[in-house]
Amino acid sequence: MNNKKKYKVSVIVPCYKVEKYIKRCLNSLVNQTLDNFEIICVNDGSPDNTLNILNKYKEKYKDFFRVIDKENEGVWKARLDGVKIAQGRYIAIVDSDDYVEKDYLKKLYNAAKNNKSDISICGFSRIDNETGKVFSKEMNRFEGKDIYMDKNPEDIISINGALWNKLYKAELLKNLKTFEKPPIVFEDMMLFLLIAMKVKKISFINDCLYNYMVREGTAISTIDVNKKTLSEETMITIRKMYGNFNKDLIQVIDSLAFLHFGISLMFRISYDKSFNLKEELKKNRKYLDENFPTWRSTKYLSVFYCIKNKGKNLKVAIMKKVYVLHMLGIFLKVYRFMIDKLKIDIKW
Repeated sequence: MNNKKKYKVSVIVPCYKVEKYIKRCLNSLVNQTLDNFEIICVNDGSPDNTLNILNKYKEKYKDFFRVIDKENEGVWKARLDGVKIAQGRYIAIVDSDDYVEKDYLKKLYNAAKNNKSDISICGFSRIDNETGKVFSKEMNRFEGKDIYMDKNPEDIISINGALWNKLYKAELLKNLKTFEKPPIVFEDMMLFLLIAMKVKKISFINDCLYNYMVREGTAISTIDVNKKTLSEETMITIRKMYGNFNKDLIQVIDSLAFLHFGISLMFRISYDKSFNLKEELKKNRKYLDENFPTWRSTKYLSVFYCIKNKGKNLKVAIMKKVYVLHMLGIFLKVYRFMIDKLKIDIKW
């Protein structure tokens, strides 16, 4: 067997200060039903006992368990450091404070292999870390709705931007163009866009195989102005990369820019008292208009087009109407009340 493709799957787990949660994650991975896979844990300069825990697992499961110990450089670089030494045909990325079902790798691997897909995606459960209550099950209604990037690329707008409920052909990450200063806000979504540049087919399985743990105090974090600016600049660069590679996907990138920077970022900023939301909305509109000009005119965010195409991206299209009518501020107040008081969230 080609040594570079020694395993069916390589699982990369970036770790930083997770001594409370890492055993739960690793126990779910070492007991996977798939045969012939490896686990690569990247300790990103953890100041706690994380590295000692990783080394104990390495000693116990040394045949397929590897540890990289490095200085703290952030999760983006930690993931790619794992990619560099991965020997699997496919790569999965798991967050160290989450855990997976026992057939997570097997079902994703079979879906990718049997459907000849570049990426396979499973459903996931959003769970309260303290109580174990399942808040929601998501991405579990897509099976049989393959995405072909040359036919229905707008379907990736409705994919969650996280990296962890997905399995990727290794070459997609091995040959990845990256950044000297990677983004911190929306880093998962933008790394996924870089991976997706050369994707032809994406397939789905409806099973909720990934458990995303919601911890108190982590849902809404303070937005640092410099981090916000870096992410805005990175998204502009990604658009240019797509323009040079595949101009047909520009409207998709502009739609995603609106979804993440126009809606999600403004939602997060609305919680931060250091920002003037009204002024930020003005800046945001200018940012979108100058750098992602088709967000207003793209057919993918037309209500009529979305209804005609079985409602795909309809919620985002409606939000575009709200945004254009300068009603986003009002919507955000209602949305926050729904989340904070009623515990009701809208899944985009």
